[in-house]
Amino acid sequence: MTVESILRIKGTEVTTARPDESIRSIARTLAARRIGAIVISRDGRKVDGILSERDVVRVIAESGDAALDAPVETMMTRTVVTCGRRDRIESVMATMTARRIRHVPVVEDGALAGIISIGDVVKSRLEEVEHEAQSLREYISGY
Repeated sequence: MTVESILRIKGTEVTTARPDESIRSIARTLAARRIGAIVISRDGRKVDGILSERDVVRVIAESGDAALDAPVETMMTRTVVTCGRRDRIESVMATMTARRIRHVPVVEDGALAGIISIGDVVKSRLEEVEHEAQSLREYISGY
């Protein structure tokens, strides 16, 4: 199973923000949209960075709530782990686990094509395992 199978179900919409937006503004967007991370992009196509809820908490813990008025580009993760539509879900899951990240933007031909979360990956993998188990049960019972 590939990342494409997840995107077919969840869609390709990605919430983005400009690098000059404040952390406070982005925290409000995260809460309003009920999402765990936001892709930072100057043009809505190229991934310039990413900021997660975890990053917002870390910034407040380290610098206090005054840091919320700083532009996101000063605190975003600039080296973003990405994947492609054809990448295997098992591979992306392994990367997410090893790197301790929960959101991976999907990039095709240098442009943002979607985003997947660890929840999307786990759900997809569980569905795949359930399908395999059902197929084995049917095979064993002769159906």
